[in-house]
Amino acid sequence: MRYFAAIYEQGTLSSAAETCRVAVSALSHHLANLEAEFGTDLFVRKPRGLRPTAAGERLYGHAKAILKAMSAAQKDIREAGDDVSGDVSVGMAYSAVKAIGVDLCRRIVDDYPRVRLSLSESLSGSTLLHLMASEVDLALVYNPPADPRLRTQPVLEEQMVLVGTRAIIGDSDEPVPFNDILELPLILLRQGISARALMDDTNLLKKIEGRAKLQMNSVHAIGASLAAGLGCAIGTKLFMYEHIESGLLHFRPIIEPELSRTLYICEMADRPATYALETVRNLMVALVHAAVIDGRWEARIAA
Repeated sequence: MRYFAAIYEQGTLSSAAETCRVAVSALSHHLANLEAEFGTDLFVRKPRGLRPTAAGERLYGHAKAILKAMSAAQKDIREAGDDVSGDVSVGMAYSAVKAIGVDLCRRIVDDYPRVRLSLSESLSGSTLLHLMASEVDLALVYNPPADPRLRTQPVLEEQMVLVGTRAIIGDSDEPVPFNDILELPLILLRQGISARALMDDTNLLKKIEGRAKLQMNSVHAIGASLAAGLGCAIGTKLFMYEHIESGLLHFRPIIEPELSRTLYICEMADRPATYALETVRNLMVALVHAAVIDGRWEARIAA
């Protein structure tokens, strides 16, 4: 791939041979083998050089990605015995940032000063899109779809509750049957392109989507709307913790059935992990579990 990329970039075998410090005959031999392996011409031979074919153009894109990955791998392996270092970008759903965002940043600053962390917050569906677009390396998201391109690990499971003013959801602490919730003015928090992240059961989710009075993709907007008494929402206690603690909002458990959602840590399956990425991933999982054990995050640690 390195020889091929040099031929593509230099335009002639002689210039590429000089760049790679190999004989022209050796470079020509490698190119012939590569074309035989792919079963197609990669260049059109011209009197004054080589012009890439459509296949050559496509292969060059792959070659650049392969060479970049190899360079990262070589640097990563060479630094195996050194302090953990490198760039790691993390995307988190709103609840995850609220629970462990500051702790993660503090641990990176204190324990891994050579790691450069980039942390972004978005709704769970949008966070997953950022991961798929290579904008982040790791993502903490709820209910990601089954996709062979993703490597996922369940971290915790949360029970969902009904949140709203007492005037709308009642002053009682008694659980609310799911079917009764469908008769209330529901506000649905759309997690990016969908509401899938709201709960594990997609059939029940469809019923909620069909009855929702308002749909929003802003945590602040939905919080203000709940406080203003425009409706109620299905979420977690952590989701509107400050409003619940202040007494502005009330919550009630949901039954028949109980609703839950699962938080996963995700990464792209085809991207090799670096020591820095592994370190941040393990730290994120440890911080989530610690938040659950300490009672700061009302959830169950996933098996």
